[in-house]
Amino acid sequence: MNADEQKRENRLRLVEDHIGRSLAESERSGELQSASNFGKPLNFGDGYAETPEELRMGFKILKDAGFVPPEVELMRDIEALARTIDSATDAEEAIQKRTQLAHMRQKLAMSMERLKG
Repeated sequence: MNADEQKRENRLRLVEDHIGRSLAESERSGELQSASNFGKPLNFGDGYAETPEELRMGFKILKDAGFVPPEVELMRDIEALARTIDSATDAEEAIQKRTQLAHMRQKLAMSMERLKG
């Protein structure tokens, strides 16, 4: 192990030691047990469990960076279009919006099916 790797290893060890001491102190003081989610499974957010395991890390990285999968963007577009149908000015416009909505929902269904493998 070269000197740079040794320095990095030492820094990581110091951080881990600090985290360990902080957790031990929180446990002694009762702070951890008073947390509302203490002893409960972690909530990873919307759709985590439904996301195929091999895609979770990539999607999480994108989510943390402020990007969303195309399927989520399509879901948002579907919701926005669905809200506009009632405000259509005439029957023809309402039919066009419903047709477009049906196509978008079909596209989403096909995309989700592809993700399932």
